[in-house]
Amino acid sequence: MTLQQLRYIITVAAKGTISEAAKTLYISQPSLTASIKELEREIGITIFNRTNKGITLTPEGEEFLGYARQVIEQTNLIHEKYHGKAAGKHQFCVSTQHYSFAIEAFVDLLKVLGGDEYDFRIRETQTYEIIEDVAKLRSEVGVLYLNPFNQTVLKKTIKDNDLSFTPLFIASPHVFVGTGNPLAKQATVSLEDLAPYPRLSYEQGEHNAFYFSEEILSTLECSKNIQVRDRATLFNLLIGLNGYTICSGILNTEFNGNQIIAIPLEVDDYMEIGYITHNKVVPSRFAHHYIDALRHYTKNNLKNRLRTENTNHLSG
Repeated sequence: MTLQQLRYIITVAAKGTISEAAKTLYISQPSLTASIKELEREIGITIFNRTNKGITLTPEGEEFLGYARQVIEQTNLIHEKYHGKAAGKHQFCVSTQHYSFAIEAFVDLLKVLGGDEYDFRIRETQTYEIIEDVAKLRSEVGVLYLNPFNQTVLKKTIKDNDLSFTPLFIASPHVFVGTGNPLAKQATVSLEDLAPYPRLSYEQGEHNAFYFSEEILSTLECSKNIQVRDRATLFNLLIGLNGYTICSGILNTEFNGNQIIAIPLEVDDYMEIGYITHNKVVPSRFAHHYIDALRHYTKNNLKNRLRTENTNHLSG
């Protein structure tokens, strides 16, 4: 077993196909395949299942990949300490629902630990894919929420994939609306207030069950529904159509501009926002720093939101 073979495994798992991994590694596909098969024979397990659509990790492969990442990370740390430079690019990936604080934490991570060379990824994606990414070790950290409606299903899915959920904070429900929306001047809004306006939500693909919705109260009837895939489209529609989306209420104007505001929603519900990690993987220093940054930015943003809401209440 060599460090090069471990890097091959990590790259193939990240790319999903031998051909893409070979391009990234600048070696031929036959050479890469032969090296992986040699490693599999040596350690006595099958790391990858090979299909016509690509490759997937076996359960034994998922566990092996976790150890391989730790070895490569420790090797990079040794190189940095004694040679002043890592042996390869720093690598880290996080999957998250659409939260501005998750982006803030990612920016912080890059500024502090990015170094001269890195291959970092952040995936704002669907709820089930977040769980799947962490389960299959494509991402070290996943960010999502639980609440009374979805927690039974999501906790079971998280547990079945050998993952753990760690809470960050409890958020009271809010709505995002554009500053030009007639509701923008209200201190709070009710579901009745929202009835005339389009409801915007993130579509969940094949796993479009209500339990995987990124927004709470997804089962409530609404005459105008629009589903989108990305944050920019959602925000543009909020402004252009006077739409709304139900959310945690945490908003960073530096990243998202000042044309969107958060207003408390008059419902008896909550969102427990937190992160998931794999039970069989020791978090890397990048994961540790990212999680610490998540805690820092959520704490700061919550303080800012409460300060803004108190100011709005007094001025109203």
